[in-house]
Amino acid sequence: MVLLLNGYEKLRYKIYAIFDLLIKIIMQQQLYTLLVALSIGFVTPILGQHGNYQISNGFGVMGGITQYDIVTDNFITTKGNGFIGGMSATADLPHRWYNVSFGMQLSENHLEISGRGASLGPSGQEIEYKLFAAQVALLMHVKVIENHFLIDLGPMIQYNGKMELKDKNQENYFIDNYTNLTAKDITNISQFHFNGAIGASVGVRQFKVKAQYIYGFTNILQKLNKKDLDTSGMEDDFKGNQSMLALTAIFTF
Repeated sequence: MVLLLNGYEKLRYKIYAIFDLLIKIIMQQQLYTLLVALSIGFVTPILGQHGNYQISNGFGVMGGITQYDIVTDNFITTKGNGFIGGMSATADLPHRWYNVSFGMQLSENHLEISGRGASLGPSGQEIEYKLFAAQVALLMHVKVIENHFLIDLGPMIQYNGKMELKDKNQENYFIDNYTNLTAKDITNISQFHFNGAIGASVGVRQFKVKAQYIYGFTNILQKLNKKDLDTSGMEDDFKGNQSMLALTAIFTF
């Protein structure tokens, strides 16, 4: 039990040290150094002591709804609704103007892409896709009003599956903007991404409502460029960035 507690204390101070360094680097706008520092921080044990801090830890469970889209010039898209759930571990730092948390969330997202049933048929028919995603986030929570109103921001790593057609009968539909590109041709998108998240949480210590916006900095359609697809009608490379709005409720224990 003593070894377990010692290990927990080291992990807690490690998280504190990483975020302390993170904030200093952000203030100096040294993005490259920030990414290197985060990478080193996660693989290098921090053995030094940081004083006697009264750190209060919490465990949160969250769930809610999402609105998802891919921002791209290649396709004509329509935002779709989905759902999200997850959990997080929070370190409350009473001597600081921010808290920190490490969390994971799972989501099922939906969007529609405009297409047509036949190559020369009428356009504008909605082809619905769904996308499962897992996201790991390291967030800072600025205390605007302590325990009641927080501004949340930080980096996020994502893994997602392929885009799945909700209606398999539409897999041979043609995508608008292209002559011969079909709905099934664009399902195998890139799966690893780096995102940024910003939002706000309102409530009390044990319960808050959070609105969060997540933007994908990496090209979610990049993998399509490596395939031998018929892109006649639009010769530009595939490029798109995901955009997600999540509205959730969080219970903290």
